[in-house]
Order: sequence, then structure tokens, then C-alpha cells
Amino acid sequence: MAKTALVVGASGIVGSATATLLIEQGWGVHGLARRPAAQNGVQPVAADLQNAAATAQALQGIHPDAVFITTWLRQDSEAENIRVNAAMVRNLLDSLPKPTGRRHVALVTGLKHYLGPFEAYGKGVLPQTPFREEQGRLDVENFYYAQEDEVFAAAARDGFTWSVHRPHTVIGKAVGNAMNMGTTLAAYATLCRETGRPFTFPGSAAQWSGLTDMTDARQLARQLLWAAETEAAHNEDFNIVNGDVFRWQWMWSRIANWFGIKPAPFDGTVRPLEQQMANDADLWRRIAEREGLAEADLSRLASAWHTDADLGRPLEVVTDMSKSRRLGFTGYQPTDDAFFQLFERLRADRLIP
Repeated sequence: MAKTALVVGASGIVGSATATLLIEQGWGVHGLARRPAAQNGVQPVAADLQNAAATAQALQGIHPDAVFITTWLRQDSEAENIRVNAAMVRNLLDSLPKPTGRRHVALVTGLKHYLGPFEAYGKGVLPQTPFREEQGRLDVENFYYAQEDEVFAAAARDGFTWSVHRPHTVIGKAVGNAMNMGTTLAAYATLCRETGRPFTFPGSAAQWSGLTDMTDARQLARQLLWAAETEAAHNEDFNIVNGDVFRWQWMWSRIANWFGIKPAPFDGTVRPLEQQMANDADLWRRIAEREGLAEADLSRLASAWHTDADLGRPLEVVTDMSKSRRLGFTGYQPTDDAFFQLFERLRADRLIP
């Protein structure tokens, strides 16, 4: 019998990559989203996780062997992030039919576990890098912690195993996603090429010259599946990055070269993309009409605020993966190739010219 999975947030960057991998591996996949997109081999489940009753109705008769929670909703404050996103996880796990056999629940969070929430991002006393799972939680309210606590409570009640996965800035394709650096940089490079504007690094000197890493959505999907199927990985938390490190002063040139433009010299000044791209919506619409692109709304492709938050950090961010390596996870993905493969896919899907 094929195993069955429920991918929550199936239309997002991580969810769509996870659903694709599961289908390739012979799983039956239910894809839950508020407005499910058509995905080959995925059985759509339409549900708003903020509505407990509607979620319970949507999940009737679904008995997954594994649940992958890859979604969250951004709110105006961390208090609201905690209230809304904890409730979504709680409503989901309360609504699932109780497991009659083995079940695994995987939760995707991120490095804000170590860096703090957006309101206190990269400020105060932070753990030393590289970030390691045993460093634990910061002494600050964080919706990631609230999501984890909901998973832990439900696991204790219902008897399933769990894993938590903490990627660093995910590279992958999704339209309308709130945190999408790869597509944001592709749109920015396209606009610079169109107008002749300098392709200017928007972030801090620490990010420009310091070491960093990132996570391809496919690499994260591989770890999610590995943890679900590996007993030694059950009831554990894991960092997940590509396995290489780089400096943005190198990567920025690589991205510029792919788009056939020259990178601007970096003088140490932070020039946020949210300001640089503030008036580009009409220009993008004209480019989309001229080139026959599939998405004319720049706001559904670019999440400048999130790219600015990551590239503007005043500290070096490097992630340790020793924990999962010791347990047998060996996935690796060069980050420059991850960007280039994403750009090729965006072009093939007519999202960039």
C-alpha cells in the first residue's frame, strides 16, 4: 500500500517542492491550501486553518501517514503572529482523524528560532554562529515556538512522532509567496536590465562580506521525507541548508552575470529593495504585457521586505547541520545552481522574460 501524506501549504515554495518529491517517491498526496492550485498528482484540499470547523470538515476521511506543515500567515505584530499561527497548527492537528497506526508530523519553521522574530530580528544577545540545534530558544516571544508547542502537545495526546525543520532563506518557485528571495532578485535584475539602473546590493556590509548559507526548497523536501521515514530522526529538531557557504560579494556577481548585467560596486550603504522597487509596479506591468508574461502583478512575485530583512542583517549567519548528518542525511545542493535552476524555471514558466 502506498503511503499517504498531507502537505499543508501545498501551493507554497516548500509545500510544492515537498509534494513533488513525495509523488516521485510513490506517495499519495493531499495538498491543503486556502485556494489549492492545480498540481500534478496532488489531491486538493481547500481549507482555511483559521476556521476550526471548516478545517475539520475538509479533513474528514483523510488518514495520512505523514503530515508536513509548511505554511504560516504574516500578521502586524509578533503577538498576532503567535495567536494566529499557533491556532492554525492547533486547528489542523485537532481536526485530523486520530491515527490508527504510525503517523509523523513535520513542522517547517526557520532560523528566526535563533535570530528572533521580525520585531527583534538579529538584535540583542544572540547565539554564536554557526547556529546549532542544542542552543535552544531565545528568551523572547516567537511564533515558531508557539507552533512547536502545539505540535508537542498534540503528539503527547495522539501518539504521533514529530520533527522540526529550520531552513535558512528558501530558494524555490511560488507565486504570491510572502518570503521569496529568489524570485524577488530575478524581478529586480529584470527591472535593472530593462531600465539600465545599477544592480545594487541592497543589504549590509556584514552580509556582503560575511559567510552565509541558504536552503533550496528541494533540499528541504528531501530532509522532510528523510525525517518522516527515519526512526532515529523522530522527535528531533534539525537545521537544514544546502551544505555550502558563500559570500554575497561573490553570489551577487554570479546572479548579475546570469541576467547579462553588471553588478554595481558596493560602498557599504544599505539601499533596501523596498525603496528601490517602490515605484516599479507599472513598469513591470508593461514588461509583462510586452513579453507575454504569466504574472503582471509585481507584488505577487517580489517580497522586497523579506529580502531586505535577510540581506540587511548586521551579523554573519551560518548554520550547522551536524545533527542530521550524523543520523544519515547526506543531501547537498550548490546554492548558485539553485538560483540558476530557479531562474531557468521562472523563464520557462513565463514569469520573467
